[in-house]
Amino acid sequence: VNRTKLHDMIADLGDDEIPHIPSGIINQSRSPSSRMTDHEGARAEEAEPITFPSGGGKSFIMGSDDVLLSVLGLGDLADLTVTNDADYSYDLPANKDAFRKTWNPKYTLRSHFDGVRALAFHPVEPVLVTASEDHTLKLWNLQKTVPAKKQVYGSASLDVEPIYTFRAHIGPVLSLAISSNGEQCFSGGIDATIQWWNMPSPNVDPYDTYEPNVLAGTLIAHTDAVWGLAYSGVKNHLLSCSADGTIRLWNPPEKNPCICTYNGEKEHGIPTSVDFIGCDPAHMVASFNTGSTVIYDLETSQSVVMLSSQIESGVQSNNHINKVVSHPTLPVTITAHEDRHIKFFDNKTGKMIHSMVAHLDAVTSLAVDPNGIYLMSGSHDCSIRLWNLDSKTCVQEITAHRKKLDESIYDVAFHPSKAYIASAGADALAKVFV
Repeated sequence: VNRTKLHDMIADLGDDEIPHIPSGIINQSRSPSSRMTDHEGARAEEAEPITFPSGGGKSFIMGSDDVLLSVLGLGDLADLTVTNDADYSYDLPANKDAFRKTWNPKYTLRSHFDGVRALAFHPVEPVLVTASEDHTLKLWNLQKTVPAKKQVYGSASLDVEPIYTFRAHIGPVLSLAISSNGEQCFSGGIDATIQWWNMPSPNVDPYDTYEPNVLAGTLIAHTDAVWGLAYSGVKNHLLSCSADGTIRLWNPPEKNPCICTYNGEKEHGIPTSVDFIGCDPAHMVASFNTGSTVIYDLETSQSVVMLSSQIESGVQSNNHINKVVSHPTLPVTITAHEDRHIKFFDNKTGKMIHSMVAHLDAVTSLAVDPNGIYLMSGSHDCSIRLWNLDSKTCVQEITAHRKKLDESIYDVAFHPSKAYIASAGADALAKVFV
């Protein structure tokens, strides 16, 4: 069909019904050689661009603009603001593995006979210590693997066997802390003692003869179960809190290791958890079964700030705080509550910054990653959740443990320098994720 006939046909259709088509498009039906010459000509005299009537193309395909918005529109999402990850003022380490948002199960540690109450990582080695209701602690080298007895989906999987078992407690072991250099370990139990251990080498032979100098000493002052321990590398001090109502500060190597006692009159209730304040090592924070959270000055033994929730409930069981942690770099304290909440407080003013229902059951444990960007929480609803601390949003949920007598996860931990996280459960298992 020659050009003039086509132009006449287009002219007959009228401009309103179809947009103007430049000659360069019509020429495409001709031979390649003539197309080439036309193309060069068109470049010399700029071809007129195609102009569609406004909305014509869309409404032709989708219908009216209203229909289009309902199909393609963002709706509620249009109001959301996206935070740019580059805005963080943190100096991120070269090891980006620690900031992957997806953790996957790697090892299940199976040697305990009863619930695993606490766990802690060695500061630099791929080594984990677990404390259990079976009266023992166990040391695990995560790089010493053996073929699993149970094959998973027909593929060969690897298990980790404990390389050392610590025995000294009479009764369940409830709490655990490892020194900043990884050379010592402390455990608190129902027997009211704190046992002080020298950490065996990660390459110790599990079948070696008994080494009596692993047990370095016993710290005795509490008169009831030791619920929580925390270690500070600044002065190498240890904090403990007990069901006897007291919080104690220890310098283990001294002849009289107990330096100071706090809450001696049980004025705030029974302490449930303690932590040194990351950005101010001269202070510590303690939580209580009454729902109080108190910051103490370690030197003067005085309470400095009371962290108060805006909603005070009359029911004591709902107020019960299971865990308190301090942010490593910011003056922020985070608490885990029996009533499924996680709350955030400003250490300077004592005011609550944020409160959220974080799980379907009691929140039992918290851990903040070493760079202070993520919070991990464990709960009796059998799940671990990872939260972005900036946006307070959940970035991952992992179902990790089974229930035993309505209890599930007792403790969670980040490795201080490697891409590992771990959880401890009432089902006698500890799990490691990478």
